[in-house]
Amino acid sequence: MSSAVVVFIALCGLLVAGKFVRIRIPLLQRLYLPSSVIGGAIGLVVMSLVGDAIDPEIPGAMRRVPGFLINVVFATLFLGVPIPNFRRVVSLAFPQLVLGQIMAWGQYVVGLGLAGFVLSRLFGVPPCFGNLIEIGFEGGHGTVGGMTESFLAAGWSDGAALGFTVATAGMIVGIVVGMALVNWAQGKGIVKEVVPFERRRWRERLGVHLKSSRPAAGFQTVMSDSIDSLAWHLAIVGVSIAIGAGILTLLRLTGWKVFNGFPLFPLCMIGGILLQIVAKAIGKNLLIDHGQMARISGASLDFLVVSAVATISIDVVAANWIPLVALILAGTAWSVFAVLWFGPRCIKEAWFERAIADFGQATGVTATGLMLLRTVDPESKTCAAASFGYKQLLHEPIMGGGLWTAFAFTLVIDWGWMKVFAVSCVMLAFWIGCAHFLSRRKSS
Repeated sequence: MSSAVVVFIALCGLLVAGKFVRIRIPLLQRLYLPSSVIGGAIGLVVMSLVGDAIDPEIPGAMRRVPGFLINVVFATLFLGVPIPNFRRVVSLAFPQLVLGQIMAWGQYVVGLGLAGFVLSRLFGVPPCFGNLIEIGFEGGHGTVGGMTESFLAAGWSDGAALGFTVATAGMIVGIVVGMALVNWAQGKGIVKEVVPFERRRWRERLGVHLKSSRPAAGFQTVMSDSIDSLAWHLAIVGVSIAIGAGILTLLRLTGWKVFNGFPLFPLCMIGGILLQIVAKAIGKNLLIDHGQMARISGASLDFLVVSAVATISIDVVAANWIPLVALILAGTAWSVFAVLWFGPRCIKEAWFERAIADFGQATGVTATGLMLLRTVDPESKTCAAASFGYKQLLHEPIMGGGLWTAFAFTLVIDWGWMKVFAVSCVMLAFWIGCAHFLSRRKSS
């Protein structure tokens, strides 16, 4: 069999195994660990035990999966999404955007400062090691996968393995520390609608839908006798990726060195936005359903995560475990501080519900943020869900795999870490100034 077939079978098997293990072990349900992470961990154990008996081409091909699928994930972000009124987006999302930007820029300040001033001198890691907090925490496994070519172009082959480790740790931090913050807020009387694990229905614990209440996976926008609706939406994704690839080619033709190691995936997001704008302008936007795009994105992300976790290099992690632990602890401490200090100062209404969603997204993934939000606001009685969604429209193009995430790494390589650290400090100060303005307006 070809390596592509073997890799596909292996990834599918790991996802199925991860789901069944999660169903059978209540602790994993309580931790809200996704099946993709569990399946990836199973794959990592198998690779470690019998790796010598596996054709080297198989894990090599598996390592290339995240770098491709992240392009699909980012291309779908805004496809099929109605473009809302800009004034409403800003009025509802600006306080939460301020908090999100403070957390993200702070991750650069903490990461680059720690790596540049301390870790590089004590352990010999490169200063770009500090980028991994934002790349792994805010961005997650997909962003690390998309940055792999940039790591290789910079001569840092260990970057992907270390990044996937930070991303996995960030997801666990987002869930475990996030739930600890929820329990703290409940004890303080800040939130009262918390639904603890014990009160969740059995199907919610297992992560399955009853036959009578299965939600739609999206709506078909074209008739299948012309083209299957899923095939149509996949083709739209492909066009978005092609637009992104075209933009990247043009940028590299400028001769500016920073674009030589610039990744493709943020530009796939730009391609999707441009395609959505054009579709609306010509009256064809109804042919794109965001529900189907969400399923394409979700499936891609599950396969991405399981392949990323399964192919983490244990040797690389073991050789760098002390700086890794220091980086993860520093990133966690900053994220907790930012939520508890800036959250109530930035956000007037339902500050904890909105801030905890940002915490989950800034340490794990968007789904982690939404899970924490559902825990504290199960009936959606606050504006938290809407403001979080609007904030992501403004936040994602910049951070968490957006344009600055990609630029920051290449600029650290080309400019030097100190200049990027200085830029991050200035931007953090700017957003803290915005938080001060919101705090004064809130108290008036």
